[in-house]
Amino acid sequence: MPAETVHAYDPYYAKEKSFRALPVRKVLEVGFKGVALDGQEFVVRASDGYTVPMRGSLMLEDGAYIAIEDLDVPGWEPVGAQHANPGPYYLIWSKPGQHDLESHPRPWQIATIEIATFDQLFPHTSPGALAASDPAMKGYAIFKDECIKCHTINREGGHVGPDLNVPQSIVEYRPEAQIRAYIKNPLAFRYGSMPPHPGLSDADLDGLMAYLRAMKDRKHDPDARDGGP
Repeated sequence: MPAETVHAYDPYYAKEKSFRALPVRKVLEVGFKGVALDGQEFVVRASDGYTVPMRGSLMLEDGAYIAIEDLDVPGWEPVGAQHANPGPYYLIWSKPGQHDLESHPRPWQIATIEIATFDQLFPHTSPGALAASDPAMKGYAIFKDECIKCHTINREGGHVGPDLNVPQSIVEYRPEAQIRAYIKNPLAFRYGSMPPHPGLSDADLDGLMAYLRAMKDRKHDPDARDGGP
């Protein structure tokens, strides 16, 4: 399909950028020919292990593009704190209302796009049949929105950061006060790729801690060796 030239502000670069890019809707229509795309759920996986579950309504939104060439810098301008090469495929958004990285993720180094529901992909991240009012369920919702892109629970999720539940849950070897502070501002502890989460409230962190405590009693590790982790 013919590529388009897209000029738009990029929050990772904090400036206007120009790319040759393909509309995501057209890419999906070709890649999943014959499949009704409306109402589907997708997961975008990057070669570095970053994993982004995305609603079909978002993937099909006008303004979503897969950039295939940086028109400003030959060979791609490095992006993000890691100064990574975002090629060969980088998800970008062209409209002014699509700059928020939380609502409109921008995975780079895209390797695959799959049709799959969250429950199909990550069945062992669920804390089970808890009441909707249980704090662990609130924490689970936050984990799905904020954390699973980079972290696994029971070996399911993104693989940029460590697994948070096996062989030991993080709440089994780190004080909860330290975990909470680290989530809010990881750079106060060490330099790395984990982003800060200043928008998470104390109630949000209470929910995340409740979720992690619930999951430590629901371990699933298919790669564990007999007799030990």
